[in-house]
Order: sequence, then C-alpha cells, then structure tokens
Amino acid sequence: MSASQPPSHQTSHKNDTQIMNEGVKISRFGIFPKVSVPVFAVSAFLVIAFMLYGTIFSEQAGQVFGQMQQFIGQKFGFGLVILMNIALVFCVYLALSRYGDIRLGHQTEVPEYSFGSWIGMLFSAGIGIGLLYWGTAEPLYHFAAPPRAEPETVEAAVEAMQISFLHWGLHAWAIYAVVALSLAYFHYRRGLPLSVRSVLFPLIGKRIYGGWGHTVDILAVFGTMFGVVTSLGLGVMQLETGLAQLWGITPSLTLKLGLIAGITVCAALSVMAGLDKGVKRLSDITILATLVMLAFMILAGPTQFIFDSFVENIGNYTGNLITLGLWNEAYVDTDWQSAWTIFYWAWWVSWSPFVGIFIARISRGRTIREFLFGVLFVPMLLLFLWFTTFGGVAIHMELSGSYGFVEAVQADYGSAIFRLIEHYPFTKGLIVVIMIMIVLWFVTSADSASLVVDTLTAGGETDPPKIQRLFWVTSEGMIAAILLAAGGLGALQAAAIVAGLPFAFVVFVMMYCLWRGLGRDRLTLYRNSQWYITEESAEHNSQNEMTDEHLLKGPLPLPESDESTQS
Repeated sequence: MSASQPPSHQTSHKNDTQIMNEGVKISRFGIFPKVSVPVFAVSAFLVIAFMLYGTIFSEQAGQVFGQMQQFIGQKFGFGLVILMNIALVFCVYLALSRYGDIRLGHQTEVPEYSFGSWIGMLFSAGIGIGLLYWGTAEPLYHFAAPPRAEPETVEAAVEAMQISFLHWGLHAWAIYAVVALSLAYFHYRRGLPLSVRSVLFPLIGKRIYGGWGHTVDILAVFGTMFGVVTSLGLGVMQLETGLAQLWGITPSLTLKLGLIAGITVCAALSVMAGLDKGVKRLSDITILATLVMLAFMILAGPTQFIFDSFVENIGNYTGNLITLGLWNEAYVDTDWQSAWTIFYWAWWVSWSPFVGIFIARISRGRTIREFLFGVLFVPMLLLFLWFTTFGGVAIHMELSGSYGFVEAVQADYGSAIFRLIEHYPFTKGLIVVIMIMIVLWFVTSADSASLVVDTLTAGGETDPPKIQRLFWVTSEGMIAAILLAAGGLGALQAAAIVAGLPFAFVVFVMMYCLWRGLGRDRLTLYRNSQWYITEESAEHNSQNEMTDEHLLKGPLPLPESDESTQS
C-alpha cells in the first residue's frame, strides 16, 4: 500500500495543477460566446425573473420591497453597522501594520498609473449620480428633520453635516477598500482571476472554481446590478425635475420611462464603442465637468464660508466619528436609521463589487499602505468639499432667510440643487450642465457596471465580448424602469438594501481571507525568517499554510515595458 501512495499523490497534484491552470470553465451559452455557464445562467435567470415579476405585478412588487426593507432594517441593521465599523478598523490596521509594505504585484514594480490619474479615477469610481442627487438634498433634509437636534436651528445644521459626512465618509470608502484590496491582492500578488471567488482561496482552495465560487460571484452580480440601478433611477428622477425647471415639462411615469430608454440606448452605444473609446472618454469628460462645476460654485458662492465650514465640518465629523458610527437608534422607536443610515450602508455594500473591481484594475504596483490611505481619504475629502459647497451653503442661506429650500426638498429631493443654483449667475446654463452631467454619469455607470458584471459572469475575463455587455446594460435600464414604476424612490432604496445584505456576509469572509493571505505573503515570510533566529521559530510565528497553497502562481508577469526597463 505504501508503494502506491507517491504515484497517487503525484496524480492528485497534477489534477490540482490542471484545475488551477484551467480556472473557471468558460464556454458558449446560446448567443453568448464566453461565459461561466453556472454564474451567467443563474444571474440572468434571477434578473429576468425579477423583470417579469416587477412588470406583471408592479403594485405588489412595490409592497414586497417595502416590507423586505423594513424587515432587514429592523432585524439586521445592527449587523450592517458592525460590518462598516469593522471594515474601517481593519483598513486602518492594515495600513499601519507590517503588511502595509506589501506591493500589489512584484515587490519591485512601479504603479501602473501616476498618482494624479489614479486619484482622479478613484473619485470617478465611487460617486456617480448620487453626488448630484444627494449633495444638496441630504444636508437640507437632515437640517429640516434631524434625528436628535431641534429642526432648522444651528444645532440641526451641525448635525445635518455630520450625518451627511458619515454616510459618504470613511465607512463607505472602507467597504470599497476592503473589497478592492482583496481582489487586487489575490489577482496581482497571487495570480488568481480578477473575481470575487478568488478571495476565498485561503479558505477553500481549489474549490473556488466550484459551487462556492459560483455562489459568491452570483451574489456579487446581484449586488452590483441593484446597487447601480438605484443610482440610475435617482438620476432619471432628477433629470425629470431638471426638465420641469428648464422647460416646464410635467413629470410623469411615461417621461421617466422615456428618459431611461433614451439614456440606455446611449449607454449601449458606449458599450459597442469599446472601453477606451467609450466609457474612458465619457468618464474623463464627466470628471472635468464635475470639477469645473465645483470650482464655479465655490468662487461664485460665499467662498469664505465654504472654506471655514469645510474645516469645521471635518472637525465635527472626526470628533464624533465613533459615536456616529456606532449609533444604532436603540433608545428611540423610529425608522429614521432604516431609511437613511442602513440604506446607505447596504447601498455601499451592493456597490462594492463594482467599485472594488474597478479600483483593483487601476491599482497594480501600489503598496497596501499607499492604496488604503489613497482610497480612504482623498476621494472622501473631495466629496466633503462638494457637500459643503452645495448642501452646506443651502443650509447657511436658510439660516439667514427663507429661500424655500426646505420645502423644495420635502416635495422632491432632486429639485434641491436646481433651487439652489437659481441664486447663482448663469442659472439656465448651470441647469443644462447639471443635466448633461446626469446623463454622462448614467451612461458611464451603466457601461462600467455592465463590464464588471460581465467580468464576473465570464470567470474573471477582463475583455468580454460586447454582446454580453450589451445584455447586461440593457437589463440595468429595464430594472431601473421597473423599480420606478413599482414605487419610485422607496422601491429603489429597498432594492439596494435587499441586494446589499447577502453580499455583506461575503465581505466579512473577505476580511478574514485577506488577513490569512497577507500572513502567508512572501514578504511577510521573508521578514519572519530574518527576524527570528531559527527556521523553526520563523515557521512557528508565521500564519498556517493556506488550503491548496501549492497551486498559487505568484505575482502576475510584469508588463513588457517594465521587464525591458529592469533588464
């Protein structure tokens, strides 16, 4: 019996290696040429089933979404609060620990993009339409109906900015950072596919290419679709308000559906144009327009107040970060937190596969410390400046007189930004610019999300066929239309919460797997061997070997330009 063991082990090792090299099985599925059939088929089935249910039973679907949102908020809201805080602590720990020196790729690599370009793309990754929709409306709403302070007072203004910063600040970017870092590390450092399933390798080894891997990729697809669709629905609602402000067009469901159809066609054309010619060019234009708009509002508005309050708002937010982050509405019987904080936490979690894959793709060559500090702080500060310039200024004006902003927000969130710019020069031109920005954010978000979803359903393929992306971008537009018909903003929020909860469990597991993977990193093991006197002590103080560790390929090959430079 003993003589037969070595050949058996060799055969097993060969089969494992063969599985590793093959990775996710890719094949044709109907008209779609390159997909992981289990992931694509189940994801497409769920999406089509939802579209049929929402179309046939529109009113009932709206009620079901509302009930599910209420149930999740009441029963699982505390879990999302715990997740967001653990993610933030985990990111800070990694950035300040010995793991911060590990580079995403070869240890001698240089970043693929310059720091300025990288920051610009980070900013574009995490904002989208929501910035235009909530940047003015959310602070005003909390000012008029704060959860703890007296409404429409200075105390309410301070609390409104704190809560807005909480929802768009460190906790949100920590979730993005965890997912993006996990994907980037196991892809660039360990040679695994750029897919959520790869992060589970330290836990289940080669089984990431089986049922467990398919399951987490399906959850990521589900979260990405409904997270992005929520933003698209908000954009259409605000675009409709802009048309009413500019040309007096009466808002209606027919108008919303027409806008979705028209912009989805634009997104489809962008998909067919390809990544470099389509979404990249539109993204650059949108970012430039956003920065120009922000600069104009600062210079044309109360500039001194904007900078003074920007600094003070950051101080108030930082000083109350722990209290706000752990606040769970335990001693009051209201649904405020479910409608706001829990919605945002679930929305960010549902967005995290989309944003995570995008950030991972642009972050090769950066150290973990540089990556985390960049992702956590730089885009957040730009967002805070935007909220101060729009929402903070609107509150400042309301405190000094009656401008009707509060009434506008209570009637329609999307109208807040249009009411604000009525008090700035070039009002009509600004309305047109904002509407163009909404369309561009819609197109770039839908195009980018279709690429991410297609990557997940194609086993990590980074350049999937256009016909598959066309299917997903069309599905996004149709789901947005169905949700608006089923219940408007309430249905959009409910969809984000329902989609975010399942993937929240995956994020918990991702943090554990990333910690294990970093503990067995080559740099970590090398430093352990240098630090401890004997090999035995080094091994004793290292993380345990991961499942199927011998299958890992190591860092991906260097780009040709880097290889030629180093030689």
